Amino acid sequence: MEILGIDIGGTGIKGAPVNVETGEMTGERYRLPTPVEARPEDVASVMAEVVNQFAWQGPIGAGFPAVVQNGIVRTAANIDQGWIGINAQSLLSDACHCPVFVANDADVAGLAEMAFGAGRGQNGVVLMITIGTGIGTALFSNGVLVPNTELGHIEIRGKDAERRSSDAARQRKELSWKDWAGRLNEHLERLENLFWPDLFILGGGVSKSSEKFFPYLKLRTRFVTAELLNQAGIVGAAMYAKTRLA
Repeated sequence: MEILGIDIGGTGIKGAPVNVETGEMTGERYRLPTPVEARPEDVASVMAEVVNQFAWQGPIGAGFPAVVQNGIVRTAANIDQGWIGINAQSLLSDACHCPVFVANDADVAGLAEMAFGAGRGQNGVVLMITIGTGIGTALFSNGVLVPNTELGHIEIRGKDAERRSSDAARQRKELSWKDWAGRLNEHLERLENLFWPDLFILGGGVSKSSEKFFPYLKLRTRFVTAELLNQAGIVGAAMYAKTRLA
């Protein structure tokens, strides 16, 4: 079964058809920049362009950078505040002329990693961390997702944690990989002490550079790179749509 997966991020909106039985993308990924300020109508328009690139007419799953409850957006950290209270599922379905199922972007990336990647067969508590424009988290207990955890927004040193430890913060502050890894390590240590996870899976855009910062992380919890790297959001979004269709 193929479903189109869309990953709506702070800098890019990307998608590809996915075989949800194997977790493999069956077409080349297509990406367009996220519109400046990421207003609802503008994001919907760009997503429709991505969908049209594939001449898609079936179900679509979309990962979205916010808390999403029953299709309704509840937060807006890296997108326009106008999203709050919007039924993203209805808006995007209308724009794409296809049924769209929307969930938190880190949650869907975690679903993909637990099924087909680094979390496959892992029991206990697993925390998937997506590191990019912001920091997203997906918490699993014995394979079951606890949705919308948003642990990138805990307070560290009086600030929203992702403002210090995201990849965007690294670039904005022009930090060395070592200095930035120290900030990320402090964030992950806090999560260790709160949840006592058995495994951290580190994904998102920065995961492709893991060799540059992994040597500087000093954690008691085992940590690994997401196996699906930056494709996890697309694959997981398609998987989420499959669960909703079922």
